[in-house]
Amino acid sequence: MPPADGPVQVPPGTPIVRMRGVRKAFGDALVLDGLDLDVPAGQKVALIGPSGAGKSTVLRILMTLERVDAGTVEIAGEPMWTMPRGGRAVPADRAHLRSVRRRVGMVFQHFNLFPHMTVLRNVTEAPRHVLGLARDAAEARARELLELVGLADKLEAYPSELSGGQQQRAAIARALAMRPELMLFDEVTSALDPELVDEVLGVLRRLARESRMTLLIVTHEIGFAREIADRVVFMDGGRIVEDDAPEAIFTNPRNERTRRFLRSVLRG
Repeated sequence: MPPADGPVQVPPGTPIVRMRGVRKAFGDALVLDGLDLDVPAGQKVALIGPSGAGKSTVLRILMTLERVDAGTVEIAGEPMWTMPRGGRAVPADRAHLRSVRRRVGMVFQHFNLFPHMTVLRNVTEAPRHVLGLARDAAEARARELLELVGLADKLEAYPSELSGGQQQRAAIARALAMRPELMLFDEVTSALDPELVDEVLGVLRRLARESRMTLLIVTHEIGFAREIADRVVFMDGGRIVEDDAPEAIFTNPRNERTRRFLRSVLRG
């Protein structure tokens, strides 16, 4: 599988994600409340919890789409919002943020494909213009990834000609084309019709099984989380309530709030 090629460039013993005391509010709404989170390289982590728990905000911060109000964030040991200069830390400039962000790929709830571009061009655009790959190299990478996600026959199709599940699989291929070390998935099946959900989950299952990339997946698909995750983090009220192996979380959760949430979800 292409994303597994080559070693993950993270210093030994350094988590690929480190968040310390992260606080984030939108107006009067406190979304993250002193969050601490470490994710080792190569680990597959499922973030679960009720709406408004702060799960998607964690991903958006890691993608530099939101700034923290307090606390620190590091990607592979590199501070996100500061950089060294003259022996001290100064606010990060755009070049530093771009450098950090290149380590991270994200797939959103809504596919965000460029509607005026074919599937092939959607997947080759960033590798060519951000990474500087030649057209032939970018297209070879794109074809390999589109075959991986089951879209080898849709290279010249436009997004409007694809089903929702196909669009989401194209979005996954586009993110993978940048060879990220950390992949973020934000409720990637929530906008799909039920019959299309499993085709997207199938791609994520294969990534989890065959890739050495670190995966951080926000999902409401509890059975899927139990199947593919090395670790499950349950969030509520902007905090981590419980963090354990899937079997421990889903079979014998320690926290009453976790138990209530799982009962509610499983009843639903």
